[in-house]
Amino acid sequence: MDIFHFSADDMLSLILTFLRISIVLYLLPFFGGRSIPKTVKAALLLVLTFAVWPQLSFPGSMMPASPWELLVLVLGEVLLGLILGMMVRILIAAVQTGGHIIGFQMGFAMVNVMDPITGVNEAVTAHFLYMCTMLTFLTLNGHLYLLKAIGQSFEFIPPGGLLLTSDMANQIFSFSSLMYTLAIRIAAPVLGAVLIVDLALALIARAAPQMHILVVGLPIKITVGFIFLTFVFGILARYVADFIRGMDALFNNILRLGAGI
Repeated sequence: MDIFHFSADDMLSLILTFLRISIVLYLLPFFGGRSIPKTVKAALLLVLTFAVWPQLSFPGSMMPASPWELLVLVLGEVLLGLILGMMVRILIAAVQTGGHIIGFQMGFAMVNVMDPITGVNEAVTAHFLYMCTMLTFLTLNGHLYLLKAIGQSFEFIPPGGLLLTSDMANQIFSFSSLMYTLAIRIAAPVLGAVLIVDLALALIARAAPQMHILVVGLPIKITVGFIFLTFVFGILARYVADFIRGMDALFNNILRLGAGI
């Protein structure tokens, strides 16, 4: 007699669901950040697992029987999380690249700060734009689209069943090519303003060689750069909003290509 009504199939199904959510969610931006305590991450993973398991789950029969097959399953889940996370990190990388360009033009190339999330030194302007991007991303519910993509993955891709097709690779490469274009668009207002300041300083240096242009020019470039940096926020918010509106279709297309559909 089974007193506790224990079902091995249900337990294996719960474990597969937990593997999908824990691995993929940990590799996504914001959710996998180092600034979030590990206890909070563990609690979030458990809550999400028990919340979606009654509706979104895999049959326990999909659990591999051998350790090698289990290793392949885990590697497939890691690859799925990396691909989904990379789609959002391309936007973040574009913003950080634009921030580095702005910092270099304003004379902040040597002013670096430590990013507490990634642990990498970056220009102060790049880190500032990155923080603004993440706040805008969370304000516009971009994190909910990430959770929705995890839910859609249960529908299209079985455990460890991600297929690396040529169509998926072309989709990722074509999307990643937009990173540098977006970086230039973000930095364009400051680049244009600083270029005009450089031309004006060059004319002044030609007309009055006795002036110390390097001493006078740097504060002017920083001031003009900060003034035109305010225009970047509107451009940045528009690009982030457009990206979030297209996230649903983007993730759906990636998951379909990964499933070979």
